[in-house]
Amino acid sequence: MRDISLHLSDIVQNSITAGASLVEIGFRLGEDRVLTVSVKDDGCGMSEELLKRVQSPFTTTRTTRKVGLGIPLLMQNAELSGGNVHIESKVGEGTLIEAAFHTDSIDCLPVGDLAETMATLVLSNPDRPDFSLECVSPDGGMEFSTAEIRAALGGVSLAEPEVYQWILSSLKEEIEPILGGIMK
Repeated sequence: MRDISLHLSDIVQNSITAGASLVEIGFRLGEDRVLTVSVKDDGCGMSEELLKRVQSPFTTTRTTRKVGLGIPLLMQNAELSGGNVHIESKVGEGTLIEAAFHTDSIDCLPVGDLAETMATLVLSNPDRPDFSLECVSPDGGMEFSTAEIRAALGGVSLAEPEVYQWILSSLKEEIEPILGGIMK
C-alpha cells in the first residue's frame, strides 16, 4: 500500500464485513510527530484464537481467497516507521485497531487523500454503517459524523452526487490545516 488512507479503506472494509453499525476513525498527530490511526467498530468481533492468528497473511475469514494481507501489511508499514499496531477485539462487541507511525521516519508512508477515502467510504455505504472521523494535531482538530449529516439532511441519501461533493469538499477543507504537513 502506498499510503495510510489505503490501509484505512482496507481495515474499514473489514468492519463493514463484520456487520458494524458504527465505525469510529481517528487520526491523532502528537507533538512527538507520532501519528496514531485508530479504527473502532461495533461489529461481530473476533475470537481470542482468531485475534492471535490475524497477524499472519495466511489467516482470513473470506472464502474467496486463502490469504489476508490487510493487517500484516499495516503492521509492516507501521513497524518500518518505528511504530506498531495494537488490536483488541471481543466477540459480539467489536474490534479496535490502532496503528502508530513515526512521521519523522523516512520510511513512514504519507497519509494520502484522507478526505477522498472517507467520502468514498460514505458513498459506497450510504445507508450503513455510520462513520465518524476525528482528526487532531497540534494545529487543531475536526470531527465528522454521518449520523449528524443524515439528521440534517432529513432523508436525503448520502449517495446523492451533490451530497458526496459537499462531503468531499468539507473534509478537504477541514483536514488540510490539521494534517496537511504529513498527507503527501
